[in-house]
Order: sequence, then structure tokens, then C-alpha cells
Amino acid sequence: MLVARGTIGYIAPEVFCRNIGVVSYKSDVYSFGMLVLEMVGGRKNINVEVECTSEIYFPYWIYKRIELNEELALRNIMDDSDREKIKKMILVSLWCIQTNPSDRPTMHRVVEMLEGNVETLQVPPKPFLSSPSVSPHSSPSH
Repeated sequence: MLVARGTIGYIAPEVFCRNIGVVSYKSDVYSFGMLVLEMVGGRKNINVEVECTSEIYFPYWIYKRIELNEELALRNIMDDSDREKIKKMILVSLWCIQTNPSDRPTMHRVVEMLEGNVETLQVPPKPFLSSPSVSPHSSPSH
């Protein structure tokens, strides 16, 4: 690969930073995870129109909600079944966007996780490239 191509925010870190890893099928897993997070959140993964910087990077914002076991505050959640499906999609996506390609699941494993039970899924480590550790309810920082 001579030139990196793709949409900013969906490109795996190893595409633009070779010391993270090599470009492989795991790069596509990263892009898939970001796409699913955007679908679940109903917004792009970066929202520059918010005042609170912790809400700018959606994967960080949703990770903090999951980590603190807070209400997801997402639209179109009608009942507990929807809530469970969305939580499963978020957890799987967070595994997909791990910075280190070796920490990401294969697409075969992604399908298994999506078909499985949400209770069997662990919260993944926070992606290295995420925003600094601040509360999602903290005051705006500029």
C-alpha cells in the first residue's frame, strides 16, 4: 500500500502510524467497529459542535458510559431488549477499535460475539488513542 485512503475517523491507526502495527484484515475490523458505533449513536464519531470536549469523540464518550454503567442516553431505545442489543453492539465495536491490531477480534469472532449473549462480553480496555480520562459530566475544557 503506497497511500493511505479512507474516511478520517474510520482509518485504523496502523495505516498512518506504522509503529502500531502492519495494515491487515484487522484494519478493516477497526473500520467496521467505528461504523457500528456511528450507527448505534446516530451521529458521526466526531461532533465538533458540542461544548464539552469529552463528548467530541463519541467512542470515548460511550466507553465512559459503559465503564460507569450509566444510562446510554441514545435515541430509539424502546425497551430492555433494544437496550441489550445496543449494549452488545457497543461492546463489540469497542473491541474492534482497539489501537493494537492484535487486540482486535477477527470478523469471525465479531459475528460470534454479536450472535452471543451480552452477559458473556467483557468491557474492553480503553483504546490508547482515546481522549484523556475525564468524567463525561465534567465542566468544559478548552
